[in-house]
Amino acid sequence: MTDLLSLVALSRLSPHCWRRAAEWLRAGDAPSEVLQRLADMLWPDDSGRLARLRSDAGDTIAHAERDKVAAVAWSDPAYPVALASIVDPPPVLWTRGRIDALHAPAVAIVGSRAASQYALSIAHDLAHDLAACGLVVVSGLARGVDSAAHRGALAVGGVTVAVLGSGVDVMYPPEHAPLAKQIDERGAVISELVPGTKPDAMFFPLRNRIISGLSRAVVVIEAGEKSGSLITARCALEQGRDVLAVPGNVLNGRNRGAHGLLRDGAKIVETADDILEELGPSASGTRVCSTVPNAVGAPTDPILAALPPGEPCDLDVIAERSGLAPARVLPRLFEFEMQGLVARAGGGRFVRVDRTC
Repeated sequence: MTDLLSLVALSRLSPHCWRRAAEWLRAGDAPSEVLQRLADMLWPDDSGRLARLRSDAGDTIAHAERDKVAAVAWSDPAYPVALASIVDPPPVLWTRGRIDALHAPAVAIVGSRAASQYALSIAHDLAHDLAACGLVVVSGLARGVDSAAHRGALAVGGVTVAVLGSGVDVMYPPEHAPLAKQIDERGAVISELVPGTKPDAMFFPLRNRIISGLSRAVVVIEAGEKSGSLITARCALEQGRDVLAVPGNVLNGRNRGAHGLLRDGAKIVETADDILEELGPSASGTRVCSTVPNAVGAPTDPILAALPPGEPCDLDVIAERSGLAPARVLPRLFEFEMQGLVARAGGGRFVRVDRTC
């Protein structure tokens, strides 16, 4: 509870503090120490500010419990590892619905709010087919492409996750409240913002890093030159995720942003098979054992070899030991987790399970 209180207090600080907080937390500093250090930097002459911040954090936790909103702290093993690996993960995820939806392989589908019928149809069909293959569909519950993607996943009984630019108890747009309720039943509605936070223009670009951070790939559908979807694509590239785009009409200018991504090397998407091909054979959750112990019982895969049994390690440590880039390590860790060879530990770390297939 002490860690949760400190992490909720951290989440109430300005987002520009979160990257530094993440660095100290990954270094092993306790959340309370990180909070104290930041408070000393921010308010050196106001010793009562930290006490008020902690009090507000306690009120926030009580409010969330009353409304049946789960607070998933960065130090909690339930915190999604994919998100913990980005440079500025939210200290706390506020979650409605099923927390386990945040751990399955996921693809983000994003695009225009003022989408054409063509874009709505493509978003629905891609999400439908990906969900039918067992992938989680992540989007932002916005009008247009986002809501079409959520509905496509739900239509096949699939799992979808909505990332909000408001508190999870403040629905925006308000007409999507029934859709959010359906998502709760099959997946999750989440936010980094404390319950009760109203939507604000600054929050939506921030939440885009969470959409991409939860996902193995981001698919952009009908994005203009100044579309917020391009922010999500940029976050995905910075996080080592794949970026894909759907081509559109070249005459009306509605898809110039997505076409720019294609010119810059994004993979073209015509069907869900193009996305599955990019993700590789483990995309649908198939359990395939590709690592065979050698004669003395040590794993031949460099990633598993970098994980001594029982020793939790974060992504940077595994990458350094294996000699591989973090962007290559993370998808493989997900595969090993599905195979039962690796398990998640708290704080975005992984631990090897000492067993063979």
